[in-house]
Amino acid sequence: MKKNARQMSLFEIKEDFGNVIITSEKAYNNESITFSEDLIDRLINYNLDYYIFDVENLGLEKIWDYICRFALYRNGNVPDFLEIKNYGELYEIGLAIQDKTHKKKSGQYYTPDDVAEVMSEWLLKCEGTAVCDVACGTGKLVLTYLDLIRFEATRKLISEGNLYLYDIDTVALKICKTIIAVKYGIDIADSIHGICCDFLDKTIVLPSNCKVICNPPYAQIERIQDYWDHTKVLNDTKEFYSAFMEKIISQAKSTVIITPFSFISGVKFESLRDKMCALGNGFIVSFDNVPGNIFCGRKQGIFNTNTANSVRAAITVQNRNSVNKGFKISPLIRFKSAERKRLLNIDILEQLLPDNYQIISETNTMFMKIDKELIDIYNDWINKSMFKMKDFIKKDGAKFLIDMPNTCRYFTVASSKKLSRTGSITMHIDSYDVFNFLYCFINSSFTYWWWRIFDGGITYPVGLLNNMPVPYNLLSDPDKTFFATMAKELIGQEGKYAVEKMNAGVAQKSIKFPGEYRRRINERILAVLGHSPEKDPFDRVHANGFFRSC
Repeated sequence: MKKNARQMSLFEIKEDFGNVIITSEKAYNNESITFSEDLIDRLINYNLDYYIFDVENLGLEKIWDYICRFALYRNGNVPDFLEIKNYGELYEIGLAIQDKTHKKKSGQYYTPDDVAEVMSEWLLKCEGTAVCDVACGTGKLVLTYLDLIRFEATRKLISEGNLYLYDIDTVALKICKTIIAVKYGIDIADSIHGICCDFLDKTIVLPSNCKVICNPPYAQIERIQDYWDHTKVLNDTKEFYSAFMEKIISQAKSTVIITPFSFISGVKFESLRDKMCALGNGFIVSFDNVPGNIFCGRKQGIFNTNTANSVRAAITVQNRNSVNKGFKISPLIRFKSAERKRLLNIDILEQLLPDNYQIISETNTMFMKIDKELIDIYNDWINKSMFKMKDFIKKDGAKFLIDMPNTCRYFTVASSKKLSRTGSITMHIDSYDVFNFLYCFINSSFTYWWWRIFDGGITYPVGLLNNMPVPYNLLSDPDKTFFATMAKELIGQEGKYAVEKMNAGVAQKSIKFPGEYRRRINERILAVLGHSPEKDPFDRVHANGFFRSC
């Protein structure tokens, strides 16, 4: 008598009924595919309860060996639950069951469908005969690309030996190859290059004339392995994603890669930026993570539905050995979830790119995320300002004080009194005129914009604020009078517009002045810089959506 199916693992079924064997003449990876009748019966009636039980009792590797072989044995003729379109989701669930911390430790963020489509469209434009998916996982990126180029083109690509898959996860790689084999033909599956490896191993070399699509691991490197290439980028950054970026752009003809956006301006990534520019050209589009975020949806399977605090991501398209060097950089894109479908369109995203290529040099060590309509204002601000914020900051005991919250989701704010909060930047200033101007300058769009250009993460780095250009040298006496009057008006309203927000059970106080104050200050500063726009040009910088601010 059979055991209850809910309590029975596939391994037990095979042992109990191992004498009833069905052997297929089909083979995959030179291994015959054999199944017992009861094993086939179980898989035909497979469901989530069976899957969870088998993962817990057999482990991912064994259960996925059965599932993949079953799909190949049946040539894709499987029940709905085991259709290949579900494999990525099922594997993610399996990882969560087996080890709920595994993905966090290995830095895996699964690429959403719409992002994979955008990246695939850009890859289609890229040069390269061979197609490589590095850190392919279960194949979301490469499968989306293959869908884009259609069935016959995919079979031709595979048959000619021009499809390469790389991953350190043997199970994920097997799943990816199985899906491709079922979709495009088991007869050509042996021509797929599936390389299970540590991609940073110096013996692993990409094929010549290849184009790469990649979503690398996002985790810090705890120990640099002896068998990796010990490059300056690796030693400077100690991040997996930047090490992957360096190796890919050094070897591939072109690439489309999604990573955290920290490499755009982060100090420790300067050597990566320098190498990117030296090897060719391309463009980078970067995305904020509030209110909408690129890596939406589940992390760590069905057991974590938190979509907040997702990584701020950038998609980089690189062409190697190009005549033009450098990169076109988009502004930091903030969007609402409802705008996502319309925004994730390569034509719209490319329209955000400026005409100029940014090149890393001794005087320009960071990529700047500037809206192309604001470039002239930025250049005049930088070139005409003779001071930086740090030139005015004194030690404790100065006559005037400015306190600025170091978190600034949609604006920066200056307070004339120390705020009751856990994170703020306190500045002490001696001069009355300087205090008035800096108080207004922080409450303008400029200080906030400076952060968006060079950071835009969670907090405002003190070093970044200290190095912000300040056009105090351009002020006339009427300008000083204006800012003195404006500062007095705002200081008188601080109590009225004080706000309090709970964070981890701790009250965080700040001030939320009406936007009209900011617009009045902006108008005066723009005039000081020689600009008189018909409307406030910083609307998009502060907007909590994308299309409303266009």
